[in-house]
Formats: sequence, structure tokens, C-alpha cells
Amino acid sequence: MYNRQSCSLPLLRKNLLFKKVYIEISNVCNLRCSFCPETGRDKKFMELDLFEKTVREAAPLTEEVCFHVFGEPLLHPQFDSCVALCNNLGVPINLTTNGILLNQRRTEVLLNPAFKQINFSLQSFEANFPGRDNSVYLQNIFDFTERALVERPDLYINYRLWNSGEPGTRESNELLFQKIRQALRVDFKNRADVRWKKNVKLKGRVFLHFDSRFQWPHPSHPVRSLRGFCYGLSSHIGILADGTVVPCCLDKDGIINLGHCGSQNLSEIIQSPRCQSILQGFNRGILVEDLCQKCTFISRFDKKMGNNGRAHRA
Repeated sequence: MYNRQSCSLPLLRKNLLFKKVYIEISNVCNLRCSFCPETGRDKKFMELDLFEKTVREAAPLTEEVCFHVFGEPLLHPQFDSCVALCNNLGVPINLTTNGILLNQRRTEVLLNPAFKQINFSLQSFEANFPGRDNSVYLQNIFDFTERALVERPDLYINYRLWNSGEPGTRESNELLFQKIRQALRVDFKNRADVRWKKNVKLKGRVFLHFDSRFQWPHPSHPVRSLRGFCYGLSSHIGILADGTVVPCCLDKDGIINLGHCGSQNLSEIIQSPRCQSILQGFNRGILVEDLCQKCTFISRFDKKMGNNGRAHRA
């Protein structure tokens, strides 16, 4: 049976395995950001039948689903239907979008009660259109935020700036902060130490979220370490647009292929010997998979490793 630390596969939603299941409904994007490298996979939107099967199987296992691993989810031609399916099944949605495609119609969809959290990657505009006026782009996001504060006060909204410490971003970020202050009529300190505090509350459940750029792992990278800890397969799991199951939201190319949701049940996949080997390795502080050994993001969890080399759980 699947276990985190010898726990059985849950039968009821009150005993969930995962905090998040990442369901990549689209690996297609309308932008080309330097911090998102190209994927070697074919461009694809997840077919609605596959999405329905996947989300039905994920529903008893997770607190929420995230419409993201790679790509822009608002590009999916049946995005509204994906949202409606989650709403009907009572599965909360956590959405990450660059916000470029936000308009009146999509605003109505994003106010659906299925959404638990919406993250706007605000650094994407400047990264793709340096020097261009972002007023219309931001105003669409501000208008959505103001409506959500009234109609969906329970909805979490994150304005993401994942460019902390990068050269040349300070001035553009300062201008962005000024526009946020004016639009939302709030005041806040500009900076947060991403090592300890990444969120700055703006108003209601609206936050600025800061972070630094990370390197996506790739088989061509050098080995960082044979030891380490990761939350993959304990807090989350990923499902790519073609149905391939991966242990982590950073395996954008499906290198660690655990199975396929189109032909297998998700519960069966996460009980497989390969999944168990990876998970037990993390619990012992051992990186079983080659891609994990080359992942630099894992270094963020080094503090979970005790002096005996085993992972400490919170």
C-alpha cells in the first residue's frame, strides 16, 4: 500500500494523501519567459475526457488541484468545462496564470466558487515586454481583484514577483508597487526576505508573494548530491497534459514517468514499486532517481535533513 510513513491509502477525503495534485491542462504558453525553459514535449491541451477521469481519481486524494506544471492554463479551449467539473465534484482549484488573457468573460469564470486561490505571475509581463506600458494589463488584474474582494472574499489572490535579487528588476518592481498602492488604496513595505517571509498582505486575502528564480532540473545537469529530501509524493504529485504521472511539479519533461492516467488508475500508480522506492528514499534522505540527484531546488529542504542523514518531518 502507498505510505508516507506507513499510512494506508485513504478511503475518505478527510484522510487525504496530498495537499496538491498538479494537473497540467495545457503545456502551451502565450509567452516566452527566460525563467521557463522550453519543454521537449509536444504542445498539447489535456483532453476533457482525460481531465475528467484524472480529476475524479484525484478528488479523494487531495486538498486541491492546481491547473499547472508548465504552460498557461487559460489557453485551454475547454477551460470553462474543466472548472465546472471541479466545481461539480467539490474539488478546490489553485490556479497560476500570467494574467495576459484576463478579460471580462474569463473574470466571470475565475469568480467560480471552485477557485480557492489564484496566482498572477506579474513578473511575466516585464520579462516579455520590457519597457512597454503595463497599465491595461495591470488594470484587468486590479479590476478582477476588486470584484473578488466583494463577491469572493474567501478567495486567496497572490501577486507573484519571483525575480528577487535579479539585476535590473528593482526599478520596474518599484513602479509596479506604486501602481498596486494606488489601485488597491493600500500601503505596504516593498521588501520581504524570501528566506524567511515571502508574503506581504495587501488587503483581505490579497498578497504580494516574493521569491527568487530557481533552476529547472534536467538530465544534462551535473549531480548535486546523492542525498536529500523532497516533498514530491508526500505533499504533491504531478500529471502532465498527456496523462503522464510524475512525482514532482518540476519534472516538466516527464523524465520520471510513473504511469499514465489514461490507462491506469491514479491510486494504483502511486502504490507502484517505483513510487514507493522514491518516497522511501526521501524519508531516508536518499535521492533514488537521477533527476532528483541533479535538482538544485532540493537544496531548499536541506534543513529537513538531520545529523543522521534521515529526513525530519514537521
